[in-house]
Amino acid sequence: MPHTPEPGTPESVHEEEPWLSSDEVAKLWPVRKDWLSGVAYRADVRVRRVGGKDRGTWGAEPTIYYFHPGDVHRAAPAIAEGRVDIPSDWRTDTPDGRRAEFWGMLIARVAGTLVIAALLGGIFLILGTVIFLLTVE
Repeated sequence: MPHTPEPGTPESVHEEEPWLSSDEVAKLWPVRKDWLSGVAYRADVRVRRVGGKDRGTWGAEPTIYYFHPGDVHRAAPAIAEGRVDIPSDWRTDTPDGRRAEFWGMLIARVAGTLVIAALLGGIFLILGTVIFLLTVE
């Protein structure tokens, strides 16, 4: 890929600015955080990827993306003005994108609440069983 530096490629001497994390880029671009790497590819922004190695049965390790600061700042106006072709549900400034973000957060929160409720229910069931067995002669 032309926008991604080869591993081990030395940086130019004049490049002193550190590469930007996904959190920093999400503040500059009106794009949902899950889709930053896809938008960077479409906007020809250089990206460094750390992690994501396959673990076989156990899935893959988390992937962390870092973005070239000059490319990010160059692409920001084009993304904000809509000159880069991005699906509307990837963006944070469209109704589709806001709807997708809302439902994703809602599903995650409901799932987390259900897991916590199941764990607490299991603990209370075990404690109740132990107390019952200790009181029965």
